[in-house]
Amino acid sequence: MTASTLGPTLAIVGATGAVGTVMRDVLPVNRHRWGQVRLAAGAEDVGSVCRVADEELTIEALTPEFFDGVDVAVVDIPPEISAGWAGVAVERGAVVVDNSPTFRRDPLVPLVVPEINPEEVSNRPKGIIASPGATVMTMIDVLAVLHAQWELTELVVTSFQAASGMGRAGMSRLHDEIAVVGGKRHLGMRPGDVRRAIEHELGPSLFGGPLALNVLPFVGTHVGDGWSSEESKIRHETRKILGLPDLRVSATCVRVPVVSTHSVSVHATFARSIPVDRARQALVEAPAVVVMDDPDQGDFPTPVDIVGADPRFVGRMRQAIDFPRTIDLFVCGDNLRKGAALNMLQTAELVADTL
Repeated sequence: MTASTLGPTLAIVGATGAVGTVMRDVLPVNRHRWGQVRLAAGAEDVGSVCRVADEELTIEALTPEFFDGVDVAVVDIPPEISAGWAGVAVERGAVVVDNSPTFRRDPLVPLVVPEINPEEVSNRPKGIIASPGATVMTMIDVLAVLHAQWELTELVVTSFQAASGMGRAGMSRLHDEIAVVGGKRHLGMRPGDVRRAIEHELGPSLFGGPLALNVLPFVGTHVGDGWSSEESKIRHETRKILGLPDLRVSATCVRVPVVSTHSVSVHATFARSIPVDRARQALVEAPAVVVMDDPDQGDFPTPVDIVGADPRFVGRMRQAIDFPRTIDLFVCGDNLRKGAALNMLQTAELVADTL
């Protein structure tokens, strides 16, 4: 351990991205856990100053030397370069908490959610810990609570993923598309009119199609047989976190015109009959979950109401009529906060306790 007497040194790599910005917002709550905090980002941001708690921190260049003296590095950079920089950080003595999909399936890299498997942070033979994808993070606490009592056996989910899943560029593009269609009440009534209006003003969308006034039933890249990379990640990451390698999982991932906060419709089957009232009480008692579930009052979670919050919010809980061992529910979670930034920082704090 290279930390000073004041505590270990934390590095945030990708500090000016969508997730990195939220990390800087979340960090002050537990700033006392760290002796020094250092920030790195792309060349366009090097030299700029960011305020973290009561400190003015200068963005540094991402170089091998940046990691000298760093104890824990939380990394949120594009997957095509994350593996290389994670290796450099480990060689320089840091433990890496990585947010990309690069390491999540590696059997020698733990996939950690502190509320579920905190003990895994000590099992890091490569010096790297992976943080799950935001869609899995949206539902995994709820599933873990229910699995502990009723034994999860099958899972069918549909995700409704916000534009912020594609970072700052995604949020900016959605706002631009909304500006193009705003006030044009004739749009959406003829085939292709929304696409033509948006692409005329903005060019082709990074989402693969217009998102304003639309939904896109494919998120990620094609991995074969019609499945997307996001759908594949849900299956593999859920199995790994819950320690259920044979869990039967099917997923459909949809991009929706929401700025930030993912939602997931969950159809979960268990080994034993699962009464809704008991399942609801188990979730009420869970520390990282908030139940919003009063259909008579129209009380259920929606992205615009819970964005910026740390817990996962669950509602629409009901017994699947034709499936006595199955419960249906709807979960929302801020994909930039607990879905990424907060989970990484909580994991980093667990690592610091082991140094």
